[in-house]
Amino acid sequence: MANFNFVLLYVSDPVASGKFYSGLIDKPVVQSSPGFAVLPLTGDVMLGLWLRQEVEPEVTAPAGGSEIAFAVADDAAVTRLHAAWKKRGLTISQLPTKMSFGFTFVALDPDGNRIRVFAPGAR
Repeated sequence: MANFNFVLLYVSDPVASGKFYSGLIDKPVVQSSPGFAVLPLTGDVMLGLWLRQEVEPEVTAPAGGSEIAFAVADDAAVTRLHAAWKKRGLTISQLPTKMSFGFTFVALDPDGNRIRVFAPGAR
């Protein structure tokens, strides 16, 4: 079985998106060029930000058709991140709410990709 180690988002400006995500998740950009930027997410998993126009085969789906998600410790952490991200000017597409899997909100990156933050509910 192949080792899962990359999440790719298609963006209009990898350098700007790298700066955006670096500030958002407090991780450094470890590789950057006009066509691609890379940040560590966790362990061996990296976030790749690929210039949409250079992806092959051509990307036909709009941004926002999937999402990346970050689990946090509790509902209070969800509320704190929501307030901090809103203050940073992120577009919030789902206000903090209780769902079947836990307490969550969804923000959008500059390209419209979804970023979900959630505190898992009791199982």
